[in-house]
Amino acid sequence: MPTSFTVAFVLGATPGKWSRVWRERLPETPIELVPSEQAEALAMLAAGTADVALVRLPIDRALDSDRPLAAIPLYTERAVAVIPKDHELAQGDEIALAELAAVQLIDDEWRAAVDLVAANVGITVIPQAVARALMRKDVVSRIISDGPEWQVAVAWRDGSVDPLVEEFIGIVRGRTAKSSRGTAGGAEAEEAESPKRAPRASGTKKAPSQRAAARSSGAKAAPRRPDRPAFNRNKRRKG
Repeated sequence: MPTSFTVAFVLGATPGKWSRVWRERLPETPIELVPSEQAEALAMLAAGTADVALVRLPIDRALDSDRPLAAIPLYTERAVAVIPKDHELAQGDEIALAELAAVQLIDDEWRAAVDLVAANVGITVIPQAVARALMRKDVVSRIISDGPEWQVAVAWRDGSVDPLVEEFIGIVRGRTAKSSRGTAGGAEAEEAESPKRAPRASGTKKAPSQRAAARSSGAKAAPRRPDRPAFNRNKRRKG
């Protein structure tokens, strides 16, 4: 039986596209996607029952484990206000944070918060991807133009030498199957170590400003070679 690879992921994260790439590249290694709450996903990492986890930063990297956790941010999520459909703030596409100052804000577990919004108890602020996952007909979501942001990251147990973990990190970071496989989290080092284009050697061609300065200083320019007469290709040769 081939070794399986387990990915825990929080609400709103979408590992489906990466799992499809995984199945194309490693068809002999099944991948298991486990939807989890944030605390549960991190506990699975610490216990070794998940190989990687898609979580929201910040996280407790120590997490009472024999090895700390490492994480690489993948993308940023915008905040939205989830509002009862018939509320006066439900119109339009965006809302400013100041517009929420006079309303009842619900600070609860996200699923429960959306249920309370639907019951006209108040308004809640959550990541846009979570709002999409929990959307229902009796509420609407509006982007908060100046609201908070969340970072979704891939996390794993630091010090891991498991090539499958490195393969998954390469997939989520966009490395192709033909690209070289580096150590987990090594993309920053790859970018830092990439050679920079050397500056052009001095003393080759004078810039226009240098030529202008030479003329203004009274220096004599090199004599210009006379132009060669143009050759008339249409003129017939005398026979």
